[in-house]
Amino acid sequence: RTDGTTSPECMMAASLLRRDKKATAAHLKADLNRADNGSGVRQLQELLDAVLNPETPAADTEALDWCKCLIAGGEGFEEFCKTVRSYDNATLCGLVWTANFVAYRCRTCGISPCMSLCAECFNNGDHTGHDFNMFRSQAGGACDCGDGNVMRESGFCRRHRLRTGENVPSIPRDLLLMSEMVLPHFILCIIQYLRDGYIEADTSTERDLQKVLQQLEPQISFLEELTKMGGAMRTVLTKILTNQQTFKELSMGQEENLYAKKNYDKYLSALQNSGLVSVEEKVQGATADVTGGAEGGAGAMVLLGKMTITFLYETYYAGQSVGQRKRVKLSSSTKDPCIIESLKHKCFLEELLFWTIKYEFPQKMVTFLLNMLPDQDYKITFTKTFVQHYAFIMKTLMKSHESDTMSNRIVHISVQLFSNEELARHVTEECQLLDIMVTVLLYMMESCLIKSELQDEENSRHVVVNCSEALLKNNTYWPLVSDFINILSHQSVAKKFLEDHSLLMLWMSFVSFFQGMNLNKRELNEHVEFESQTYYAAFAAELEACAQPMWGLLTHCKVKETQEYSKTVVRYCLETLQIWFDAIGFIDEPAPNQVTFHLPLHRYYAMFLSKAVRCQGLDLDSLLPDQEMLMKIMVHPLQIQASLSEIHSNMWVRNGLQIKGQAMTYVQSHFCNSMIDPDIYLLQVCASRLDPDYFISSVFERFKVVDLLTMASQHQNAVLDSEQERPMLEGALTFLVILTSLRVHLGMTDDEILRGEMVSQLCMNDRTHSALLDLIPENPNPKSGIVPGSCSFEDMLSAVADFKAPVFEPGGSMQQGMYTPKAEVWEKEFDPIMVVLRTVYRRDVQSAMDRYSAFLKQAGIHTGNPWPPYKERTALHPCYKGLIKLLHCKTLHIVIFTLLYKIWMDHPNMSEHVLCMVLYLIELGLDNQVQDNKEDEEHCHDSWFPGTNLLSNLHHVINFVRVRVPETAPEVKREAPPSTSTEASSYGQNLREAQVFSLVAERRRKFQEIINRSNTEATQVVRPKSSSTRWVPPGTPPQLVTEILEIRESMLSLLIKLHQKLSSKQNSLSPSWLEEMDMSRHTHGDGITAIERILTKAATRSCQIKRSIQDICGKVCPPVPPKKNSPADKKTMDKEERRLRARERQQKLLAEFASRQKSFMETAMDVESPDTEAAMDLGASEVMESEVLYDCVICGQSGPSTEDRPTGLVVLLQASSVLGHRCQSKEAKKLPTSDEEHIYAADTCGVAHDVRLTLMQRFFKDSSCLQSVSIGWDGGVYVQTCGHTLHIDCHKSYMESLRNDQVLQGFSVDKGEFTCPLCRQFANSVLPCRPGRGTEAGSWHTPTNKKTLVLVKEVEDLQEKLGSFQVSTESNLSKEMELVIKDVKNTTQKKYMDYGKNPGSPDNDFLFMYSVARTNLELELVHRGGNLCSGGASASAKRSCLNQLFHVLAMHMRLYSIDSAYNPWTKLTQVTQVREAEPEVPMLFRDVPSLLIIFVLTMPQPLRKEHFICVVKMLYNLQFTQAVAAVSAKFSPEERQAWSTSGALKKNVINAETSFEVLLSHVICELSKDKSVYKVNTEETSMLNSGVWSPQSIEFSLQQFCLPFLRLSCLLQHHLYGDNLTGCLEEEEFTSLAVCLGLLPSAPQPANIVHSGSCLRWAVSAFGLVTQWCAEVTGLSQMQAEQSLTLLVQEPQWTAPRLLQLPDNYNIIFQYYHRKACTACKKVPKDPALCLVCGAFVCLKGVCCKQQGICECVLHSQHCGAATGIFLLINASVIIIIRGHRFCLWGSVYLDAHGEEDRDLRRGKPLFLCAERYRVLEQQWGSHTFDHINKRWGPHYNGL
Repeated sequence: RTDGTTSPECMMAASLLRRDKKATAAHLKADLNRADNGSGVRQLQELLDAVLNPETPAADTEALDWCKCLIAGGEGFEEFCKTVRSYDNATLCGLVWTANFVAYRCRTCGISPCMSLCAECFNNGDHTGHDFNMFRSQAGGACDCGDGNVMRESGFCRRHRLRTGENVPSIPRDLLLMSEMVLPHFILCIIQYLRDGYIEADTSTERDLQKVLQQLEPQISFLEELTKMGGAMRTVLTKILTNQQTFKELSMGQEENLYAKKNYDKYLSALQNSGLVSVEEKVQGATADVTGGAEGGAGAMVLLGKMTITFLYETYYAGQSVGQRKRVKLSSSTKDPCIIESLKHKCFLEELLFWTIKYEFPQKMVTFLLNMLPDQDYKITFTKTFVQHYAFIMKTLMKSHESDTMSNRIVHISVQLFSNEELARHVTEECQLLDIMVTVLLYMMESCLIKSELQDEENSRHVVVNCSEALLKNNTYWPLVSDFINILSHQSVAKKFLEDHSLLMLWMSFVSFFQGMNLNKRELNEHVEFESQTYYAAFAAELEACAQPMWGLLTHCKVKETQEYSKTVVRYCLETLQIWFDAIGFIDEPAPNQVTFHLPLHRYYAMFLSKAVRCQGLDLDSLLPDQEMLMKIMVHPLQIQASLSEIHSNMWVRNGLQIKGQAMTYVQSHFCNSMIDPDIYLLQVCASRLDPDYFISSVFERFKVVDLLTMASQHQNAVLDSEQERPMLEGALTFLVILTSLRVHLGMTDDEILRGEMVSQLCMNDRTHSALLDLIPENPNPKSGIVPGSCSFEDMLSAVADFKAPVFEPGGSMQQGMYTPKAEVWEKEFDPIMVVLRTVYRRDVQSAMDRYSAFLKQAGIHTGNPWPPYKERTALHPCYKGLIKLLHCKTLHIVIFTLLYKIWMDHPNMSEHVLCMVLYLIELGLDNQVQDNKEDEEHCHDSWFPGTNLLSNLHHVINFVRVRVPETAPEVKREAPPSTSTEASSYGQNLREAQVFSLVAERRRKFQEIINRSNTEATQVVRPKSSSTRWVPPGTPPQLVTEILEIRESMLSLLIKLHQKLSSKQNSLSPSWLEEMDMSRHTHGDGITAIERILTKAATRSCQIKRSIQDICGKVCPPVPPKKNSPADKKTMDKEERRLRARERQQKLLAEFASRQKSFMETAMDVESPDTEAAMDLGASEVMESEVLYDCVICGQSGPSTEDRPTGLVVLLQASSVLGHRCQSKEAKKLPTSDEEHIYAADTCGVAHDVRLTLMQRFFKDSSCLQSVSIGWDGGVYVQTCGHTLHIDCHKSYMESLRNDQVLQGFSVDKGEFTCPLCRQFANSVLPCRPGRGTEAGSWHTPTNKKTLVLVKEVEDLQEKLGSFQVSTESNLSKEMELVIKDVKNTTQKKYMDYGKNPGSPDNDFLFMYSVARTNLELELVHRGGNLCSGGASASAKRSCLNQLFHVLAMHMRLYSIDSAYNPWTKLTQVTQVREAEPEVPMLFRDVPSLLIIFVLTMPQPLRKEHFICVVKMLYNLQFTQAVAAVSAKFSPEERQAWSTSGALKKNVINAETSFEVLLSHVICELSKDKSVYKVNTEETSMLNSGVWSPQSIEFSLQQFCLPFLRLSCLLQHHLYGDNLTGCLEEEEFTSLAVCLGLLPSAPQPANIVHSGSCLRWAVSAFGLVTQWCAEVTGLSQMQAEQSLTLLVQEPQWTAPRLLQLPDNYNIIFQYYHRKACTACKKVPKDPALCLVCGAFVCLKGVCCKQQGICECVLHSQHCGAATGIFLLINASVIIIIRGHRFCLWGSVYLDAHGEEDRDLRRGKPLFLCAERYRVLEQQWGSHTFDHINKRWGPHYNGL
């Protein structure tokens, strides 16, 4: 449009635009509803053209508001949504989620393995007892509830099972009328924006695309909103998206609109390169390429057969040096040109998907497209569209920089489409889905092919993928492969694939790209400089791209009817293998020093063979190729087995660690059944069909040990170093044993396989359930889901293993629940061969053997060092009977004979393992007899044995053997030829008889025969290398000469001689031993047992052998090895002796070391031995007369602590709020798991004390308030020690050395942290010990008979004297003490120290100091269980540093003198009349234990015990009076009256002053005066205590009130004077403590009926004092009665500190908290965490709640626990501990049904609270031992 003329329509639109949106919408809707709605339609069109103008920036939301109004047709958009929702007719859930969402998967209900449910549907369905788990979605997904194609109906939730959607009324037409008109334009507008914003990738940056998307955010969100309105709206959207007419009309734009035209051209150019082959390539292709594909149709399909893999070599390789690896391109060849062509779009949906792909799958678009899926029509159209764009998706994915994210999004979509079998089948039939997938995969891999270097490097025509390309390294291919695997899981689709031969051929060529990839070449000279890690990519690629699809196909080949499929696959495998052999130029010998672990073609062939024989009843021979091909097929798998042995023999060390990694991955549990198992099976098939002599000699030649197999004692090996010979020989023999005894594919049932796998894993180590699931290979036995007729994993597990419940080790390390093999499994089923096959680490084999021998010892079966037991095998499937011929062939028997002889003669490089394997092979041969087919035996001139049967060969004697030996060997005869003629003739005869044995010659001859038999032409190909020239490397040292050895032994005689050798006594077998043989004890034992077992078996199988054995045993004579007189032999003798002596020396040393260690342990640790204790225990009961001596653990000197060189205790200072979290109720608080539950902190000890102090400070003098309470309930400083001492100067130098130490420590030296040099316990300060002059110790204790009054006066005088007790402030000791005080203050935060009105005042400091003492006493009480009933020095007391701490505090507090006018002592002991201006805190409000500590700390040290007791007595009077007042306040007025009168009557009785009744009456009377305390509204109090008070109940209340004071006093006395605490019953605690403190002379007989009053000792008249104390309270003018009352009635009883009570099932916590919004930032945290102390919900690591750079968890730990925090991480189920600036992972208190943690909820199985673990956590919290028990601490840098 031009600006010049305005058309009338335009004006109309403009006028509409100006009007109110709602009104316009209503007006238009009315217009449209009329029958002739032409004008309405026109008006709307114009309005939309004006509103939705793509030239206005997208960020402008005006257009969006218009759309909302128009669609709603005049009403509010919210109401409109509600109305539409009420017509939702969906029967599927279809909820779409993105990555990180928590969903569920139930294998019991799922038909497809990808099935998933949202939490709501899962919780509303019934899945009890099912195999389900919760998982965190990686790529996103959608809920399948209601979809019968993907899951069984029984698993639907209530809502979708009842199909409520079906009976919704149909929607009125006019409701959505506007939507139908408006939305096409809206969608077009979005598309135009997308077209406009797109720039071709080479110019654009990611950022540009992101910008376009950000601007479109509101529009796309609006579309998403629409989809959530339910089925009715989705139907409308589907119509619009799939309507081709609308697309045609709107997409081009009107002719005259220039913008739209340009926009459309942009779109067309974007489409151009959307085909597989870009336009330019096509042009070239047409001229250059034979397979142009222009003819179209299936006719143009060119098989990737033998002729047409046209490599464009000439162009690529011309003029290039061979060394460069160049990418190779294959000529394009595919069935159907339409797969390659550019895309053409017919509807909005197609173009939307196109842009979604172009923009690399923006999350919102993906969600919108998926939200629509519950609509069936849409689902089908969308799936077809997706398939149509498949090639384009692949191209975009390969270009993408963010391929990971994009992969996830692709799979998010495709898994929804392809998991549905019906849909997949439909698309396969209609859209050639399989062709497209295979072609796309082929194209993808073609982009990174390189020339293979396997075998014939120059002329190789084979190409393989290059594993170092990003495509493989980053797994970019996985979305496509996973889709392919997904659709192959549907039977109907897989059958189509298997029936389509051209597709199979294409697939085989795809697989051959992986055949021989990642080739390793052995480095022979120097270490490789760069270790490539490409092998990860190679293994992953083979597993995902080749093996997984193979297993998918195999699942559909289970029954006889599917025979044809297997035949076809096997045929194509063989064809492709033949092509491969030709391409790499392979003839008969593998190239030396090369190995690839990747032979997917071999493995496809093997697995389909196995399946065909096992399940489909096919005959093996009908599927096998000719002998020559079999020989070729066998070479590479055998090469891998030999290389494994070489790698473990360190022959590949120069290739770096990665080669070991490959060898380990090859046998690892996720790979073994797709790699080593098929390889071994294939070798077994070859062995059963090829000539056994040829096979055996091939094995020994591959393993490079041919030269070792000689009778001579010396030999030359051209290919191995001598130290490699033994492991390689062991490897070859072990391989033969595995080959002949493994039955995994040769006749075992699935159940037997599962059992075997399980047993071998459990024998290596005890395993957790999840580890076991992981270690057992997946494919032959799917672990989940019940396969009909087979045993489930759980049943099998309970059959072979016992469960060991998780236990705690005393060190605090937490065990998981483990499974351990049952005894009978060890006895009957332990199979070392299976263990060797399945071990990734060699040490696991050893571990299995150790466990086996431990079992035998324990069961009393065998005490020595057992040999691996021999296990009977499952019977072979008849097809594989040929395998047994291996055990009955001359070559093997010669090898066995030679090895037995060498071991008997002690030749070098033999080992027990070699003998063990040799015996195993003999025994296998005896157990598996070959059915004798009497063919004519070849009598070749060098046959050692008459036949091939092991039984007959066992007793065949071999007399002479001709060997080639170096000239220097001892066998070479030096004397002249025999003189006498008779000798000469016999000598000549010997020469003729002597056996010559050459493995290589034998094998060559056999190979020649086979080749000649099969084809005469092939003789030119074979290059026979004569064995004589082959093995002589240039410059060999001595010449080889031929010698004849006289042997005269048979295998039997050698076995018997070895028996003697092993049992090291001659005639170990008497001639009659066979008769006395007891067979039962033969299964377990060592080599001797094994030989006996073999001899017995042989004897029972043949009488001839039995006779031979008896003969040999009869005439056996000691073996004569070569004479030992040469110097070399003498050397060996000396060597033996030397070794023995060394061994003895070592034993001696070890014993000495052990005894030293023991004595160290006794002195250093807490070994309960009184004599060593005295020096360590600083509060020891008998304080020695002399000075106390301390050992310094650094310099080792012992001595007293002096003023100049003080000694100190290693201590850890930490702030603690444990005390403050105590409550009054016995029950722990519950963690809230719903919005109704809450936790209130008002009833905790810390809060109560805060309230009390604040209240006091309102009315009383500050300095007085600060002496009437203790602080430190929250943030108090707790001091603990390990009990070791050191000189303070030694400590300083120790800290210096730590500071210079570069090792990373778990602590911060700058903060003064260190570990105790002796016991390594964590510490951060040193507490100086007071120089102990033990002299006055005696007089300290002596009790005196002074009168109470005298003592009271003495105490008063002592307090007066305080000022004169100045300590020399100059000494080192006092300096150190000052420093410690500084440390103590720095331990806690400022807010926990400043409670006074003027911070920093001396009073404030004073309060803090004595509170430290209080905190430590209280905490010790908590550790003792809250009372002193257990008595004795508890563990914490033995390591207590309270005595030292008191001295340091006392010394510091002397700086503050107490003003004598205000001295509380006078108020305790004298009736005075003082009235101050500012009132002090009344005595009845004061905290008595605080007063006690103040007195003790401010009096001169050391304090005499009599004075201490005096102070306690006076304070007890006050405490008792407080108790009486508190009880009286709880009475009802009537009771108060009654008690007052009854008590007044007894006032003149003799012991009136100690009777609680009299005192009670007196207190009631006094407190009712003036301003009565009792004037509170009485209804409340009487309501509270409805019970009646009896004297007993009052007595009990008084005792309870006084107990905390008595406990603290007793504990203090114990620490100051070393008095022992006596244990008692709980009900006698009061009496026991009173006696201990001297308040009672001795315990009355019935100890529980003591009266608390009888402990009172008054210094002056009781009534006078009490009156004075009460007057202080009633005389308060400003205070309200209830405030006085709260201060009067304190609750001193607190229960032990507890963590929150957690629900049993973790899911309850998880479901409530993982979506809960944080209270501070109102967002749902990424990592939510819960404080287990107070229940606070915090964001772990959340930037949202950071304050001053400190994250919320750390902040909370400071606020709630004074820098100790215990947090449960909701998403990980683990607990972390924050302690100061460090943190550690503590572990989990929730375990699954098998007793395992599930960190990060990876397995997602239901978890249950483990009460023991939680108790341990609580105990560590209460006892402040986190630092000592948990070892792995790290700094958190405030980032948690």
